[in-house]
Amino acid sequence: MSQLYPLKFQPIFIEKVWGGNRLKQILNKEIPNDKTGESWEISAVEGKLSVVSNGFLAGNTIEEVIEIYMGDLVGERIFEEFGTVFPLLFKFIDANDVLSVQVHPDNELAMKKHEAFGKTELWYVVDSDPDAYIYAGFQKGIKKNDFAELISAGEVKDSLRKENVKKGDVFFIPAGLIHATGPGVLFAEIQQTSDLTYRVYDWDRKDNNGKLRELHVEEALEAIHFHKVNSARVPYKTEPGVANTINKNDYFTINKLVLNDTYTAEYNNLDCFVVFMCLNGNAKLDYGQGGLESIQKGETVLIPSVLETIKIIPENEVEIVEAYVSEN
Repeated sequence: MSQLYPLKFQPIFIEKVWGGNRLKQILNKEIPNDKTGESWEISAVEGKLSVVSNGFLAGNTIEEVIEIYMGDLVGERIFEEFGTVFPLLFKFIDANDVLSVQVHPDNELAMKKHEAFGKTELWYVVDSDPDAYIYAGFQKGIKKNDFAELISAGEVKDSLRKENVKKGDVFFIPAGLIHATGPGVLFAEIQQTSDLTYRVYDWDRKDNNGKLRELHVEEALEAIHFHKVNSARVPYKTEPGVANTINKNDYFTINKLVLNDTYTAEYNNLDCFVVFMCLNGNAKLDYGQGGLESIQKGETVLIPSVLETIKIIPENEVEIVEAYVSEN
């Protein structure tokens, strides 16, 4: 069997009523139109399986590659738990307009209602307008019935906690946390493999056919955690030349790398794949035995578990978000 190597995938572009063209302007992606809201970088969601774009595995779906390489690709502990389902979903999202107010179910509710994983996610702001903002959580604790009345009256906004955002900000959005992204935000999203979203309120916006988009109020009220959240913002340090931990939870660990010189990443004790999302600059990835792959701004690369040492050789200052499934 041929040696595994750092894998790239064809982006899956998704048009949204709130989409824009920042994916092209800032991340150099060949988007199909100026209403492109999402670029799914690595996905195992049914109907949206990522397809390898580089090397001898080009043309194979991520599911097919896992079936062939199993633990060598994802790690033995990951294959034992998830089988051929890749457990994380990676996206870049361009919110050119405000997104719907929404919530995602946790694992227990998602399994009960949909036989699927729940959706806990993290946002890394790649770029934003000066006055950009998000909504995350409630300003104060609120009861389910009271919030249901606010939904009916179209007065949801004033109950939500609003936070200004800027480039480099990180927000942790666990399942059950009500949220929305304001206009003018481009961000990387790392989440559990799930496409479950319950819309609570959509600003009376109409789709391309002039119809109001579907809401999922009853489901959302069951999924929302109605306690006050102090802030979804995640403080972190950025020390050059080291892996700075941004967030670690039950589903994923996220680190940030800012590199000007060659950096050696050692994964021999991880027993898991690693994903690099490049936010700025470009570099070479030396994965041993003379193998080299490139990574540049806007690209996402999957490092197979069997590649336990990766040398990142920057060609200029490079910023990379590093992600893997947390160890229990």
